[in-house]
Amino acid sequence: MQFDQLNLSSPLLKALDNLGYTTPTTIQERVFAVAMSGKDVCGIAQTGTGKTFAYLLPLLRLWKFNKEKDPQILILVPTRELVTQVVENVKMLTQFMGVTVVGVYGGVNIKTQVLALEGGADVIVATPGRLFDLAMAGAFKLRTIKKLVVDEMDEMLNLGFRTQLKNIIDLLPAKRQNLLFSATITEDVEALMETYFNEPVKVEAAPTGTPLENIQQAAFLVPNFNTKVNLLELLLAEDESMNKVLIFTATKKLADQLFERLEPHFPGTAGVIHSNKEQNHRFNTVKQFKEGTYRFIIATDIVARGIDIAEVTHVVNFDMPEVPEHYIHRIGRTGRADKNGESISFITEKDLTSQTAIEALMQYKIPMRNLPDNVEISTELTEDELPKANVRVFIPKLPKKDENAGPAFHEKSAKNLRTNQKVRYKDKMQAKYGKPKKRAPKK
Repeated sequence: MQFDQLNLSSPLLKALDNLGYTTPTTIQERVFAVAMSGKDVCGIAQTGTGKTFAYLLPLLRLWKFNKEKDPQILILVPTRELVTQVVENVKMLTQFMGVTVVGVYGGVNIKTQVLALEGGADVIVATPGRLFDLAMAGAFKLRTIKKLVVDEMDEMLNLGFRTQLKNIIDLLPAKRQNLLFSATITEDVEALMETYFNEPVKVEAAPTGTPLENIQQAAFLVPNFNTKVNLLELLLAEDESMNKVLIFTATKKLADQLFERLEPHFPGTAGVIHSNKEQNHRFNTVKQFKEGTYRFIIATDIVARGIDIAEVTHVVNFDMPEVPEHYIHRIGRTGRADKNGESISFITEKDLTSQTAIEALMQYKIPMRNLPDNVEISTELTEDELPKANVRVFIPKLPKKDENAGPAFHEKSAKNLRTNQKVRYKDKMQAKYGKPKKRAPKK
């Protein structure tokens, strides 16, 4: 099927033609008819299958001009980077339409976003936290929302957005169409759908955990961090096809450490991106990666959710993810738009359990490669890799209290055994004069 066979408007078809898109992906084709019918949709699709266009095309086809520019479509995504990606996609598809789109997210001045919304918006793309703040400030009209999209639902719940999601959905009109997209359908996702969705139609592009066919996977068994660095340096130096590489680390600290080691060998062509970096730095890093200035960038899982670049040639799992589904998200960053890609994983002994879980999820065994003969095997361990000494802490036992032991101090002498007693004036005079004395009567 071609895009011109779908019930798309002329402006949308013209935009797709300008972008060079002629054939819809599986998820785009299957979602379109269901979404156009007005039914709620639950799309199950892996990263890289074109799910952003899958919900944008039918919603923009159903969009109707509003003279007052009140928002009709609300799209919720988990990260700031993904907000900018979706906003760009909306602008690309509506270049021949009068649609206004505004993206809002945390980490920047909220007043600027309030002013942007005051100018009107047909489509709002937002992270849940900042959108709720803007809604409470009355920055836009919630009652006009007709379409709600929740993208990357599983990741939103992983990031702790459950409360914000519920609060936002409670504020929206009851009469609306809901579209949810997620790579995995967990019990939490199912519970939210049962509560807020109206019998959603499940549309599945590929079973959860199925490896993408156009991604070649491979793995190396490596002993430690320093050997990983040596291996990555060698691969980047010898393989010219690794010209746009996305490298995943387990933590922000490891991302910075790896950048410090690699940048001197590849000056001006390396970038690092994680949540501790300033927003402008993150956007600039992604921009330079897209433009080809950076040959590779080092990232953590959360931030990399917003990196949607079709030309990523390789994904390197410098550290294996603890959650098996995250492996699917990672490798899905390459092999996009029907292009071939390659995934390379560095596996240490402690990662073997994670590897088994990932292979069980995919029902696919990752091919193992032998380490190159010219890679330097390091025996030097980092502080985190050093074995932790088990030091026994001895807590001295206090002697038992002798129940027969007396007080800690000597008895008071007789003169110190005084007690405070109230002495009447009559008794005081009796003791002094031998007879009672009376006060003179008051005049």
